Amino acid sequence: MADTATTASVAAASAANASSDAPPFQLGKPRFQQTSFYGRFRHFLDIIDPRTLFVTERRLREAVQLLEDYKHGTLRPGVTNEQLWSAQKIKQAILHPDTNEKIFMPFRMSGYIPFGTPIVVGLLLPNQTLASTVFWQWLNQSHNACVNYANRNATKPSPVSKFIQGYLGAVISAVSIAVGLNVLVQKANKFTPATRLLIQRFVPFPAVASANICNVVLMRYGELEEGIDVLDSDGNLVGSSKIAARHALLETALTRVVLPMPILVLPPIVMSMLEKTSLLQARPRLLLPVQSLVCLAAFGLALPLAISLFPQMSEGSCLKSQKPVEFATISLDLLGLTQPCQKPPRLSTEVITGTPIN
Repeated sequence: MADTATTASVAAASAANASSDAPPFQLGKPRFQQTSFYGRFRHFLDIIDPRTLFVTERRLREAVQLLEDYKHGTLRPGVTNEQLWSAQKIKQAILHPDTNEKIFMPFRMSGYIPFGTPIVVGLLLPNQTLASTVFWQWLNQSHNACVNYANRNATKPSPVSKFIQGYLGAVISAVSIAVGLNVLVQKANKFTPATRLLIQRFVPFPAVASANICNVVLMRYGELEEGIDVLDSDGNLVGSSKIAARHALLETALTRVVLPMPILVLPPIVMSMLEKTSLLQARPRLLLPVQSLVCLAAFGLALPLAISLFPQMSEGSCLKSQKPVEFATISLDLLGLTQPCQKPPRLSTEVITGTPIN
C-alpha cells in the first residue's frame, strides 16, 4: 500500500516537473550523485547551507508535511521536484534523522561555519599567552564534541562514556601539543621575533589535527575489533568486516587531518601578506575584522571540500566461491569479508566519515 502511494506521488510530481531542471525526487536520498567528487561537493554545500538557520517554525512544519504527503501518496497537484528537494533539505538540516527532534542551532551542520569561525579566529590570534592557548583549544574541542554528540547515530546508541573518552583525549592532545610547540618556539633563540611569531601562527594546525586523530581512534577503536556493516546494492546487511573498518577509519582520520589544513594554514599565510599592506599598517584596528573574514572564507571553502573527498559508501566487488557445496562465499579483495550467500552481489561497505570536523 505504501509503495502504491509513493508511486502515485512520484507520478504527480513528475507531471508537475515536465520543464523543471531538478532531478526526480527520491525520499531520503541525496539530490546529487555521490559517485563523483562534484556531486558530493554539491550535496555537502546543501548540508552546511547557513540559510537553513533562519527557517521559521511554520516553514519547517510545511516542509515536514509536504514530505509526509509525498510518502503517503497524498501530494497535492502542482508540487515540483524543486519544492520537494527544498523541503527535504530543510528537514534534514534542522531535525535529527533518528529522533525527529530539533538540533540546537550552534550544533547543526548548517551552523558549524557561522558558530565555528569565531573559534578559528581565536585559535589564530597572534601573541597568545599560555592561558589563551589552553582556552581556545579547549573551546574548539568542546564545540566539536557537542556537534558530534548532537548529530550522533541514535539508532545505535553509544555509551556517553565513549563520547567523554574521545572528548578528553582530544582536549588533552590538542592542549599539550599546542602548549609544547609554543614553548619550543619561544625557546628557539635562532629565530628572529618576526619568524618566531610567524611559526607560532601555524601551531594550531598540528595541535588540532592530532586531536582529531586521537578523537577518531578513541571513538571508533571498537569498530576495528567488531568490524563495520557491509551492505549489498539493495541496502541489505550481508555481514561485517574488520578490514572495511580499518579502511573507514583511515579515510575518516585523513579527512579530519585535511579539513583543518586550509582553515588553520591559509589564514596565517594570507594575513602575513596583508599585514604588510599600507592599509593595515595605517589602520591596525582593521586586523581583527580582516582576519575574521579570511578565516570565514577559508572555513566555508574547506569544510565542503574536505568532507567530499571520500564517498560515505565505499564499494567493493566480491568473488564467488569455487566450492558449490558450501554455498557461494562473498570474498572482498579489499575488505576481507567472508559471509555465506546464494548470489555474489555488488557490495558497499559503510564508510561513515561522520561529523567531519573535530
